Amino acid sequence: MAKYMLIMRSTDEDLAKMADISFDEMLATVGRFNEELIQAGVLVAAEGLDDPAQGVVVDFGGETPVVTDGPYGETKELFGGFYIIEVASKEEAVEWARRMPSLGGGKCEIRRVPSVDEFPQDNEWIARERAWRERTGQL
Repeated sequence: MAKYMLIMRSTDEDLAKMADISFDEMLATVGRFNEELIQAGVLVAAEGLDDPAQGVVVDFGGETPVVTDGPYGETKELFGGFYIIEVASKEEAVEWARRMPSLGGGKCEIRRVPSVDEFPQDNEWIARERAWRERTGQL
């Protein structure tokens, strides 16, 4: 089994379409999908994100980090939330993403989440991370 992140991305136009959907309808639609993931035993985590205008960007492009309010000015698509699922293959992750409700449009990017086992186990920092994951019940 492997973990995959399903990253929900939306444009301003997609978000405008979502504004026409009642919050109760949105919760019911997403809730039904979440229940399917739970019943299938594949859901690890799922979170939506707050309005990008409430966010902060830390830009490391210069000599020192620069902090600005809000999303990047030229962003065409914004990261709106994610699911982490644990499934047998990338193909299975794609099938779950295809079933995801599309409220207003948007896209879903699918990325595998490597496990701590895939990194050099003789590295001090990996050993520390492994110990932390064991202490917190993640392994």
